[in-house]
Amino acid sequence: MGFIKYSKRRRCPRGGAPQRPARQQPLPRAAAGGRPGPAPRPKASTAGLRGRWRGPRARPGPGAGRNQPSRRPPQEAAGTVSALHARRPRRCGAAAAGRPALSPAPSGAGGRRPRCWGLRATGLRGTLQNYNWKIQLKSSSILPVSRTEIKSSMLTMKRLFSTSHSSVDSKEMRKFQLLAHKWWDEEGEYSALHSMNDIRVPFIRDTLLNMSSNYHLGTPLSGVKILDVGCGGGLLSEPLGRLGASVTGIDPLEDNIRTADQHKSFDPVLAKRIQYKSSSLEEIVEECMETFDVIVASEVVEHVADLEMFIKCCSQVLKPEGSLFITTINKTQLSYVLGIVVAEKIIGIVPEGTHEWEKFVPPEELERLLESNGFSVKTVNGMLYNPLSGSWSWMESTSVNYAMHAVKSGAQGQPSPGDDPSEMEREQPSATAGTTM
Repeated sequence: MGFIKYSKRRRCPRGGAPQRPARQQPLPRAAAGGRPGPAPRPKASTAGLRGRWRGPRARPGPGAGRNQPSRRPPQEAAGTVSALHARRPRRCGAAAAGRPALSPAPSGAGGRRPRCWGLRATGLRGTLQNYNWKIQLKSSSILPVSRTEIKSSMLTMKRLFSTSHSSVDSKEMRKFQLLAHKWWDEEGEYSALHSMNDIRVPFIRDTLLNMSSNYHLGTPLSGVKILDVGCGGGLLSEPLGRLGASVTGIDPLEDNIRTADQHKSFDPVLAKRIQYKSSSLEEIVEECMETFDVIVASEVVEHVADLEMFIKCCSQVLKPEGSLFITTINKTQLSYVLGIVVAEKIIGIVPEGTHEWEKFVPPEELERLLESNGFSVKTVNGMLYNPLSGSWSWMESTSVNYAMHAVKSGAQGQPSPGDDPSEMEREQPSATAGTTM
């Protein structure tokens, strides 16, 4: 005979779902025959607080046990949730941000309070929701931006966009951005360029004077319009302006132009003869077509991104029979040792990382590009820097540094072979510049 399993579950008198019998509360120890103890802790006090932050728990004392009375205030122990909320006002992330919260779980399940679905949401769904909310906050927020910052940001974006279609290299711009305030420190990073003026300024002056018989004493370059490409802080523009020339200096970095303008303001004469503009060569082609008599690109071509486009733009803004002066570094093993290893890494004449050997230009390649764009190369002279004396000098070898002078062909084509005296006079500036020094 088997045993029949007795079920304590009561059935609904109307045929509904079975009901669970009410749980009997345990009797105090006094009723069970033991020592009298405290009344059992009511469980309704924390039933509605699950899912909410209830604050740090108090560490129990040495004689605390499970049957110790509750340490909370009477109004909280009675099961009132509003008292705790009034004592600790806290808003969820959704309400604080001013956006509708997600649909919470039903509040009737077990008497629990709905969980706060703010920025505390976890998991993949919560991560995506938090990201979307942050984007909405950023787009809806209004930040105070000055007019100068807006203009500077627009100029920077324009410059970065133009770098993909011009000869300006954004990587090179970031290099010179850090040194924009050190252009006129004669003992600093640009000390070699300051001393280079001792040979490149006489080279430009004497070459132009030998090509023209009209000049004025004191201001021999009066009436000559010169474009200084990559002027930087104006190290070469100011000496040419003191010779009487009308100089326009352009540089893609606005900080360099600001430094050049500030230094020019100390001399009222230079303030009238020199004007600076934050622009690239490609940006002034349309408005300055065949405008300048002379273009100077000193220590620039080894930093451009597209050399062929650079030479083409020089030809467009230069007048027929105008002069182009270029100083740069040759691409040889000796130039790598002296120009990068010794000058940058050992002696520290120039900051490390200023030059890249892959961008150095051999004179043969530069001459080929010039001739393909309507130029005729007249002079190529080698240059040598002595780090001990800090001075430059001319030499026959072009294995390291060199200077080049080219003339744009006139409207009627190349000069006739019968102009031999003029050709001889155009080759004399190198010797004249050397004897001047």
